[in-house]
Order: sequence, then structure tokens, then C-alpha cells
Amino acid sequence: MSWGTELWDQFDNLEKHTQWGIDILEKYIKFVKERTEIELSYAKQLRNLSKKYQPKKNSKEEEEYKYTACKAFLSTLNEMNDYAGQHEVISENMTSQITVDLMRYVQELKQERKSNFHDGRKAQQHIETCWKQLESSKRRFERDCKEADRAQQYFEKMDADINVTKADVEKARQQAQLRHQMAEDSKADYSSILQRFNQEQWEYYHTHIPNIFQKIQEMEERRIVRIGESMKTYAEVDRQVIPIIGKCLDGIVKAAESIDQKNDSQLVVEAYKSGFEPPGDIEFEDYTQPMKRTVSENSLSSSKEGKPELKFGGKSRGKLWPFIKKNKGATPEDFSNLPPEQRRKKLQQKVDDLNKEIQKEMDQRDAITKMKDVYLKNPQMGDPASLDHKLAEATQNIEKLRLETQKFEAWLAEVEGRLPARSEQARRQSGMYEAQTHQTVTNCAQDRESPDGSYTEEQSQESELKVLATDFDDEFDDEEPLPAIGTCKALYTFEGQNEGTISVVEGEMLSVIEEDKGDGWTRIRRSEDEEGYVPTSYVEVYLDKNAKGAKTYI
Repeated sequence: MSWGTELWDQFDNLEKHTQWGIDILEKYIKFVKERTEIELSYAKQLRNLSKKYQPKKNSKEEEEYKYTACKAFLSTLNEMNDYAGQHEVISENMTSQITVDLMRYVQELKQERKSNFHDGRKAQQHIETCWKQLESSKRRFERDCKEADRAQQYFEKMDADINVTKADVEKARQQAQLRHQMAEDSKADYSSILQRFNQEQWEYYHTHIPNIFQKIQEMEERRIVRIGESMKTYAEVDRQVIPIIGKCLDGIVKAAESIDQKNDSQLVVEAYKSGFEPPGDIEFEDYTQPMKRTVSENSLSSSKEGKPELKFGGKSRGKLWPFIKKNKGATPEDFSNLPPEQRRKKLQQKVDDLNKEIQKEMDQRDAITKMKDVYLKNPQMGDPASLDHKLAEATQNIEKLRLETQKFEAWLAEVEGRLPARSEQARRQSGMYEAQTHQTVTNCAQDRESPDGSYTEEQSQESELKVLATDFDDEFDDEEPLPAIGTCKALYTFEGQNEGTISVVEGEMLSVIEEDKGDGWTRIRRSEDEEGYVPTSYVEVYLDKNAKGAKTYI
């Protein structure tokens, strides 16, 4: 099967078909280029997505990634970043192995096609020229034959006419002979050109055109093979990254399997454990007996028998922790506003941070000392005395940080109920109080409980703190009353017997001036002179969304 023999008369159609083949190849190149652009765009979007959900450094969000589920999510984000990199590899390989290569091949193909069809047109023009020569000689031969016939007829007519002179007859005879000779010459020329044309035509249809069309056929078949090879490369480029993408997906699965719900639950305990013991049962108070009401020492009350309550003008004056929430001052340096366990963690963290700063200052001091030694040995490099100020400043900073560390270690020893000689490792691992100190700490906590069992100040400092609380309330009196941020309905009756609390009756409607801050208490107001805290579970709160400071109530 050859185009030269089968399609010898389809020159124009072959020209159109080969141009269509080049168009198809260029169309495929465009398809691959758009695929590479999609891969790059997809990779960029995946990278941006991974970056968007990465935890911000030195933020609260970064602290959440101590949980195994969050760590697994972070691993997933990192794997997706690598996953995006493989799509970039696909784009790069398709560009280098397919697009660039095919674009160069298309230019070569166009040049080859142009050369082949140029040879074909040249052969066509040659055979057309030969055909025109044949037609011209044929018409000339025909014309000369007709002229010879007319000359012969004229001679015969003149020869038969008796009135014509002999000279005229001779002239007619010579003219007829001349025409016959011209006809014979035209015949010989026509025969020669016809023979030559037939030879040219045979070579055109059996040699020139078959050879040219064979080259065009081979060119077209190479194009078809090339586009097939490119399609295989297209698939292979994708296939090469599948193992790596599989590893990324395996990494995500491995991260998911590393999630430990028990470990996360333990981390929640360590993050929020207060260290308090749950309150005991409330003893029955017999009102039928003519005796002073007392409150069980193992109840939630922090009031002791014989302890005077600081009240003035109907307001609770002796508001201790955690009800003093409007203090505009900074958090106490010893974190005494926190429960024991949380306070221990904060103090431990502070001690660790101070130790890091001390080490940093010591490294800096050592570097300055070495530099001074170099200056002493090589005075031309610098003046040793110029470093004395920096050295003294570093030493002063170290001493200052050490004193600060000792202060926090003392508070840490106090809250952990241990001796300073206790090892650092034991300090870090102590999540519970030791047996010999447990009772002491419990008694201390009972003396420092507020109405919700929260941590307050030490009993030994009670008098001083009462004065501070009174002074604080004096500052409060100078401020305007807090605005109501909503209303609430008492679901149950609550006897507010502790300092800072207020009694409510079931079904009573009151104003909310401060919502629950996470400690289980809500601050309410009955009138201008009556306000205090009630358990959040005892009331149904309706917050005003438009009120300043109000949050959406769920």
C-alpha cells in the first residue's frame, strides 16, 4: 500500500490531510501546555491551603498542637505540601519531555512538508509545460495539413482552367508542394514531441509522483508515531509520581493512626486541673433549735465561725477570689489568682524561661570574656577595656535573673508543698501532692476556698487581704454601677450564704451584669444595692446581643 500508486491523482487532498495532521499535533501540544498550567495552579492552591491552616508561631493556636489529633493534622498539612510538590514535578516534566520536544518537531515537520510539496508542484508544472508543447505542435500540424489541402485544391483548380496562364499554374503547383512539405515537417515535430511527452508523463506518474508521495506518507506516519510516543510519555510522567504521592497519602494515614485519644484526654487534665479536692456533703442545719446557724467546715463556704463579714450598705464588702474580677491591675506576679495546679504550671514555666535567659546571658558573657582574652593577646585587634562595661552588664543581668529565679522557685516550692532540695525531675513530674503534705495543702485550700471551691489567699494573710479587698471595693465604689447585659430567670432557690453571693427564689427575674467566665458563677443584680454571684446552673440567662460586653449566648 503506497500513496504514490493508490493516490497518484490526490495531490490536493494529500496536501490538506498533511496540514490537518500538523494542526492535530499543535492541538495536542496546546492541550499538554494547559495541563501543565493546571498542575502548577493546583500545586500553588494546595501550598496556599496548607500554609493557611499552619499554626501561627508564638500564638495560642500553636499551643493546641500538643494534642495528638492536632499533631496528626499538622502532619497532614506537611504531607499535602509534599503532595503539591509532585504536581509541580508533573508540570515540569511534561513541559521538558513533551511540549518543548514536540514544538521543535512541529517546526521540522512543517519544513519537510513544505519541501515535499514544493517538489510535487515542480513536477506538476513540468508535465503541464510538456503537455502545452504537445498541444501546440499538434495544433500546428493540424493547421499545416489544412493549409496543404487548400493549396492542393487550388493547384488542381488552376491546372484545369484553360484560361489560366502556364506561369500561374506553375506558381500554384510550387505553393502546394511547399504546403505539403510544411505539413510533413509539422507531423515529424508533433510525433517527436508526443513521444517525449509520453515518456515524461510515464516518469511523472510512475517515478516522480510515487517518490514524492512516498516521502509524504513516511512523514505523516512518523508524525503519527511521534504523537503516540508523546501520549505514552504523558501517562508515564503521571505514573512516575504515583509512588511518591502514595507515600504522602501513607504519611497521612500514619498520622491519623498516631492519634491517641487517651493521651489527649490526659493533656486536657494537665491543662485545666485545679488541684482542689471536691467539696464534702453539706450538713443539715436545724432551724428548730435556738442556736446560731453554722456552716460545715467541709462545705463550699470560706467563712469561718467567728469571722466577721465585711458588709456595708447592703453590699458584700469582703469579696475574695474569684469574685474580684474587675481588678484593673496586672496578674499577680506569683500567679496567686490561679488554682494550685495551674499556678504550679505557670510558676514552673516561668522558672524554665528564666533558666533559659540565664543560660543565654552566660553564653554571652563567655563570648565577651573570650573576646577580651583575644584583645589582651593581640592589642592591635581592639581595646580590652572597652569590653569591661559589657562584661559587667552581663554579670549584673545574670545575678538579677538568678534572684528572680530563686523568688519563683520559692513560690513553686510553696505551691507544691515540697522542700527546695527536691529534684527538678520530681518537681516536673509531680501532678499530685505527696502523702505527708497532702493534708496540709488540703487544709490550706479549705481555708482559701471561695463559694465555688476556688483558690483564695492563705489563711495566715487573711487579715491583710481583707483590708486589701476592702480597699479594692472602695475603688469599686468610685466607679459607676455595671450596666445590665441581659436578664435571667431563677430555676431553683439558692441561699447565698457566702461572701459575694446573693440569694434568689425560684422563678424570680433578675438583671445579669456579668456572664459566666468559665468558673460556673454568674453575677446578677436585684436592685441598685443588691448584687452578687449565683451558680450559673441555677439560672436561665437571656443576654441582650446589643448590650456592650455581651457575648452570643448558646
